[in-house]
Amino acid sequence: MSPTRQGCLYVAAGLGVGLLTCLPPAEAAPEGPLRTARSVDTSAGPTLERQAKAAYEGARYDAVLQLLEGLAPDAAASPTLLELGVRSSIHLGKPSLALRTYHRLVSQRGREQNALLREISLSFLTSHLHDPEEYLRVIALTGLADLSDRAIRPLLEDGLLDPSVMVRARAAEAIGRAAAAADSDGLRRALDDSAPPVRIAAMNALAEAGVEDIRPRLVRIARSGEGAEHVFALAALAKLGSKTALQEIMGAATLPDPDLRMAAIGVLGRLKEPSTFGVLSQSVYDPDPAVRSFAAGALGEFGDPKGISFLIHALGDESVHVRRVAAASTGRLHAKGADTLLWPLTRDPAPLVRVGAVEGLLRMGDQEALLLATDLSRHPDPAVRAAIAEALRVTADGQALSLLETLLHDPHPQPRLAAARSLGRTNRPEVIPLLRESLMDSEPAVRIAAAGSLARRLS
Repeated sequence: MSPTRQGCLYVAAGLGVGLLTCLPPAEAAPEGPLRTARSVDTSAGPTLERQAKAAYEGARYDAVLQLLEGLAPDAAASPTLLELGVRSSIHLGKPSLALRTYHRLVSQRGREQNALLREISLSFLTSHLHDPEEYLRVIALTGLADLSDRAIRPLLEDGLLDPSVMVRARAAEAIGRAAAAADSDGLRRALDDSAPPVRIAAMNALAEAGVEDIRPRLVRIARSGEGAEHVFALAALAKLGSKTALQEIMGAATLPDPDLRMAAIGVLGRLKEPSTFGVLSQSVYDPDPAVRSFAAGALGEFGDPKGISFLIHALGDESVHVRRVAAASTGRLHAKGADTLLWPLTRDPAPLVRVGAVEGLLRMGDQEALLLATDLSRHPDPAVRAAIAEALRVTADGQALSLLETLLHDPHPQPRLAAARSLGRTNRPEVIPLLRESLMDSEPAVRIAAAGSLARRLS
């Protein structure tokens, strides 16, 4: 993939039109039980608890687990011993073992231990930050970024040193989302990264945080940079108040290179400057379907109800992707009568367009669309089932929750991954046990996504 195409991916992600992470075949299940240890005390009484507390306070976490493992078969572990076992497993980087012990603790206490469950979820995320699989490191960083927690900043800074371009770029984005960009030396160093997507992510995060001291660097990049990096440098300058930069971005939206037009249109949608609406709205007539889809998404991001007039054209586009994005964006505008434009698309021959129509209708509060969502959740193509799981994130309706619960048990990991992510966007208490169950999924990507959603929900 060219550097320009890579840079544009970050615009696509910002508009919510990117694809789900591709998943390899499922790997083996989480780590197995500890080997049987020689029992020090086979009773479950106060003596064993005192031994476990002493071992835990002395950072001898293996010893705590050996005490727990060495209980006699007919002896029940006390809640205190089980909690020490959970925390020891977390310290040792064994989140799956911590979860199994946690289940025993919940069974005894009869209720969730939210603070402890959040720690287990964080352990699932942090244990994969150095995973050999790049895509798992990306998902783990994404989960941490959603927490907006400055306490995890050292982990995100460490991600800037990863050998993978994708991981470094996601780490830079995550630092910005964690509100830690302003005083991040690592993010400033990322402006000199060898890979354009990393430099772009760093510029975005620093400019979003209003870091003025990077302005001279941005000016140099805007003058000498090529492709999407040039456009994103201008966008960063525009965020810092440069009107000249904004004019240059509007000019880039009409250049011959479609990649540059996509980058410019994407950032115009996010900047939401009223003076740029004319250029943005005309892009739905671009000869390149990829540019038209970016324009449709950017109009939804821009949020001006006047955009509905131009989205009407995009709703009838010959491109399936353009129609899908336009349908979702139409719902974002909440324009009067928009639902009458979307209902015909619920009969579109392309299932992904029907998914976009469902999302648009749900964004407008039309719960009748859930009937179509139910039908799409049973589609034979797992990509369609994943897409509808992603669309359901925009509503907290109980029926939507039931559909997501069903998709959490889909035979294919892609819908399960999307459902786990969507459940993290609702505050309904019922999602906690659902996501906790997904921490035991056979696919590591699903376990990590569920952990990110749980940590976000419990923060």
